[in-house]
Amino acid sequence: MRKKLIEVALPLEAINEASAREKSIRHGHPSTLHLWWSRKPLATCRAVIFASLVDDPDDPDARPEFVAACRRLRRGKNAAVNDTPRQRLFDFIEELVQWESTTNATILEQARELIRIATGGNPPPLLDPFAGGGSIPLEAQRLGLEAHASDLNPVAVMINKALIEIPPKFANRPPVNPQDRVRSNRFSDLKTAKAVTTNLPLDIEWQGAAGLAADVRYYGAWMRERAWERIGHLYPKCSGETVIAWLWARTVKCPNPACGAQMPLANKFDLSKKKGRKAWIEPQVDPQTRQISYVVHQGEGVGPEGTVNRKGATCIACGTPVAFDYIRAEGKAKRMGAQLMAIVTEGKNGRNYHAPTSEHEQIARVDIPDDAPDTDLPEQALGFRVQLYGMTKHRDLFTPRQLVALTTFSDLVNEAREQIGQDARQAGISDNDMPLREGGTGAKAYAEAVSVYLAFAVDKSADYWSGICSWHNSGEKMRNTFGRQAIPMIWDYAEANPFSDSTGNWSANINWIWKVIEINGGHIPGQVWQQDVTKFASQYAVISTDPPYYDNIGYADLSDFFYVWLRPSLRESFSNIFSTMLVPKEPELVATPYRFNGNKKKANEYFETGLMKAFSNMRHIIPLEYPLTVYYAFKQSEVAVEDEKEDLIQQKPVSTGWETMLNGLIESGFSIVGTWPMRTELSNRPVASGTNALASSIVLVCRPRPENAPLCARREFLNALRQELPKALREMQSGNIAPVDLAQASIGPGMAVYSRYSKVLEPDGNRLSVRTALQLINQELDAYLAEQEGELDGDSRFALAWFEQFGFKEGAFGQADVLARAKNTSVEGLAQAGLLKSGAGKVQLLPWKSLPEDWQPAAEARLTIWQAAHQLIKRFHIQGEQGAGELLAQLPPEVAAEARQLAYRLYTICERKGWADHARDYNALVISWNASQEHAQKLKTEPKQEELGL
Repeated sequence: MRKKLIEVALPLEAINEASAREKSIRHGHPSTLHLWWSRKPLATCRAVIFASLVDDPDDPDARPEFVAACRRLRRGKNAAVNDTPRQRLFDFIEELVQWESTTNATILEQARELIRIATGGNPPPLLDPFAGGGSIPLEAQRLGLEAHASDLNPVAVMINKALIEIPPKFANRPPVNPQDRVRSNRFSDLKTAKAVTTNLPLDIEWQGAAGLAADVRYYGAWMRERAWERIGHLYPKCSGETVIAWLWARTVKCPNPACGAQMPLANKFDLSKKKGRKAWIEPQVDPQTRQISYVVHQGEGVGPEGTVNRKGATCIACGTPVAFDYIRAEGKAKRMGAQLMAIVTEGKNGRNYHAPTSEHEQIARVDIPDDAPDTDLPEQALGFRVQLYGMTKHRDLFTPRQLVALTTFSDLVNEAREQIGQDARQAGISDNDMPLREGGTGAKAYAEAVSVYLAFAVDKSADYWSGICSWHNSGEKMRNTFGRQAIPMIWDYAEANPFSDSTGNWSANINWIWKVIEINGGHIPGQVWQQDVTKFASQYAVISTDPPYYDNIGYADLSDFFYVWLRPSLRESFSNIFSTMLVPKEPELVATPYRFNGNKKKANEYFETGLMKAFSNMRHIIPLEYPLTVYYAFKQSEVAVEDEKEDLIQQKPVSTGWETMLNGLIESGFSIVGTWPMRTELSNRPVASGTNALASSIVLVCRPRPENAPLCARREFLNALRQELPKALREMQSGNIAPVDLAQASIGPGMAVYSRYSKVLEPDGNRLSVRTALQLINQELDAYLAEQEGELDGDSRFALAWFEQFGFKEGAFGQADVLARAKNTSVEGLAQAGLLKSGAGKVQLLPWKSLPEDWQPAAEARLTIWQAAHQLIKRFHIQGEQGAGELLAQLPPEVAAEARQLAYRLYTICERKGWADHARDYNALVISWNASQEHAQKLKTEPKQEELGL
């Protein structure tokens, strides 16, 4: 059976860089269509799907015509160093995963052609049975595959329909709204139309989903106009300027009988921390009435400390400390109030801040609409804290004015659908009254399609118009509800103005949506179902999927926040999907103990059993020619365990969710043949700053295990592991895998050995567990890296051993002397070679920053691999890849190769010791190696001036 590229090698660093960069892409990115938690980057999904379908062109069994096609690919920046078919394919993938390639027809068609060649002209359909945010089926569709998606969660189902099912149904159609229809009729010449049109992106041909996008834009504006007519009076100006946000603090009565003030609960009083634009709130207490008012200051200075911290609150009027138990009791008794602290407006030169007025505070206190969501929040759920404070219904998450706005816009979705239907019929679209859910494509179905996106805008608005939103005083903008997958308690909250021109306004929310449709819509038809993954019917399809992550995210409970607004707008059109009052909870595949009366064992059994059923279904569907790819996102808090075996006495981090995922795959009949770390987070995010943050998810590559797979003894497993793992590791290192990813990637070939057997047996006849297998794989990786020390010179072996114990800190001369003798060198000689400094009874290795800048390898009488590696790091930091390449050109090839291998070993030591800064240096050296080597090759091959007679 031909190996697919993903089973052998990947240009991992390029994929990871593109995935991380994607987090900063906003307009047109599918993530801005509708919020979903843990959505996978498009670059990752595109690369994984593509690499799962195409052969490894360096494999002897690869299709000859595919190898020839790879040879014809354009030479990339790395092909000059290693010009093989695989390297050319790597360079192509590096271009394919860029965000700019999302709309690059040439690149995408080239990818589709390579897939057609690799699949014998018959690309298989792709199914994602845990479709979630829709990244996987969308990218399958973009690569020319017939995409199928399913999910139990109705919100996820609608997101997928909006991405892959609806746009192709109405592709290449002009819009039906009267404004664009008049423009389309007026201009028959495309060039003239583009020259005349200034305020709308008009394309007379209306290719792809451009017509659908134009209608979403138009009817979104139509809704805003009518909403303003109905509720505009609830959003007055302040000092003649449009309000961006009203900033409120929750209040409770001070428990001190001598005080009794309505004490504000606020984490902060700063409004803006921007240099030159600082602003803050000063609370003032009337000593007679104990009433609290607020003054706003702008200029240099900072606001007072907040009244709430992790320990509790403090009354600002009398200084009494107040426990959270009291605040919670007041909230449950419905005695928690709110007080306006400040008003933010759109000024001519930026934000302006104003003290609150009684008029603005009074206008906000409206009656709650009768049709506001009256559904219950879960009594207990992952990431929920608000129930402790008396918020027990979804309507409690919103202020009365916010509920008025959201119900108004929600009602207008239904009115807009009627208007769209009328306009569609006037535009000449036939109408057989067949709804969209039954496959209709006429006026009724089209109106329902547009209304899906308008309903999504209501959901986006709910994310910015809730009492869980806050004011970002560094960026001077609104923070939305879901900064993470949780609904926490927010004390000082911000109420956005739907009719402003700033963050969270209705028009902006519509703009996010139509841009996604225009950029991503109009591919080949896709199909989406709502169904339980453990029960879906069999059909032939490649599968790539992103299952729930054990107990990390409670998708069903969280998505109720959006479901309660989608349902009133869409249940008439999609009665089968919105048949329940809330998102179905019982069948959800997560290990949540609170659904099992706090029993963790039962929760784990439920999750593992469900996962095995799902994977068993997949095993019967997936064609034998292609691997299954499964994403797993690591939970950062791992559990330390200790194996009882004598050869595994050291503690290792183990994740229960990770083990469960591997067990589920193996028990359902899959063999794991690859594990690729996908680092999808930006390095400047708070959790990564100053750390060595690693992979955010792992892609597992799996093949069905033969039914007659043999048994295996522990010793036999270890022998096979020691024979096969080093070869796979060398393959990965030759592909320039980053040291940061090597340990996780090594699990793939290690588990391939373990999972090829029906069972691996311990000497006592019990099964060798996945946990023990993982520890044995880690142990063999350490041994492999340690064996490479034998290739080092004595000086470098000393430096490596000393570094493992002391790093770049000082150690005793006596210890260094003993170690040096054991490595057949001397402290004096090491000092002369420039590896360390010695004096006053202390010895210290020299970090790269302390090494000489004019170092020349040819002038070294005692050239060491250690010195070469650290001089390369210095050159890279100071002069970049070109400077490192100039030094590489001067090094003997065998010294350069060993310097690179040493970087892997040193990275592993740093990771184990927690030395993040040093680890980054060694990781960067390997990552930049190909580019540096390319510069070195150019220097070696370019004629020197004396050769040219100059």
